[in-house]
Amino acid sequence: MPVEEFVAGWISGALGLALGHPFDTIKLLGFFKGMSFPIASIAVVNSVLFGVYSNALLALTATSHQERRAQPPSYTHIFVAGCAGGFVQSYFLAPFDLIKVRLQNQTEPRARPGSPPPRYRGPVHCATSILQAEGPRGLFRGAWALVLRDTPTLAVYFLTYEWLCRQYTPDGQTPSSATVLVAGGFAGIASWVTATPLDVIKSRMQMDGLQERAYRGVLDCMASSVRREGPGVFLRGLTINSARAFPVNAVTFLSYEYLLQAWG
Repeated sequence: MPVEEFVAGWISGALGLALGHPFDTIKLLGFFKGMSFPIASIAVVNSVLFGVYSNALLALTATSHQERRAQPPSYTHIFVAGCAGGFVQSYFLAPFDLIKVRLQNQTEPRARPGSPPPRYRGPVHCATSILQAEGPRGLFRGAWALVLRDTPTLAVYFLTYEWLCRQYTPDGQTPSSATVLVAGGFAGIASWVTATPLDVIKSRMQMDGLQERAYRGVLDCMASSVRREGPGVFLRGLTINSARAFPVNAVTFLSYEYLLQAWG
């Protein structure tokens, strides 16, 4: 199993996240709040995503990353490999994403005299507290919503990237840096258009249980959210997610392609 894709995914994920983290946190609290934890965790998850995707394509087409420009895989193969990458990375992402959401959604004041301390003092304390209060399954709260979000979304992600690269690159040639940046950016936007409805549900499921359980499952969370806030609730956060997605994924794909070419 080639490991270059895993390493390139790890590095490109870290670079993309460093660029996009302010967008990710400005919608909640603290501009660079919790920076080191996401960089360490999401880089690992991105490594899993790109590694599984590339190795799934290798299994389906018997072509390496370097050979795929001369022998491009079918869109069906790209879709299946993207679904495989999304499914596997969801389970790696679930505990990290839960901790990130819990930390970012803390509302307790931190520095006012006489005020109560924040519920969580950091990622390790957050994970320990969840394990004590909710058991090991608590770390995977919202995981099904994450799987439902990421499995089709990452298929759309890779399909959009490959389609745009092929539209603006002569057959058999490597896409230019500009093409990779634009294709990666629009792939990120397309993926968030697909993902946002279930991202809303995923975040609500992850916050559920802090005080008492409000939802019996993913479907109950969907129905309750629509009853209280209307169908527009499923588009909440789409603008900031799209603004974040373009630069983050442009840099992610450019660094990923550059690293694989340099090592090729």
